[in-house]
Amino acid sequence: MDQQRAIETFTAMAQESRLEIYRLLVREAPDGLPVGEISRRLGIVASTLSGHLGVLKRTGLLKSTRHQREIHYAANLDVMGDLVCFMLEDCCDGKVENCREIASLIGNS
Repeated sequence: MDQQRAIETFTAMAQESRLEIYRLLVREAPDGLPVGEISRRLGIVASTLSGHLGVLKRTGLLKSTRHQREIHYAANLDVMGDLVCFMLEDCCDGKVENCREIASLIGNS
């Protein structure tokens, strides 16, 4: 991931509803949820939800599939993994053994 893509990804998540949507879909990974269920669980009206889903999908954070007349959205965990790797790329001056504390925090959260 390059810096511009990281900025776009952070920008997409820098809004309360979009962050809630992403976190909900991470909890439901890998299957995701249909749009109606996302709307119901988060209390976001369909027209507003559509815009938020579009922003998250354009950055690659979400992927969608059509199941007959329903669209299901799921978190694209690979993109989040790329973002985390980008952020930690220069961690501990390249001395991976010094990054154990960060890795343990990620595993315990």
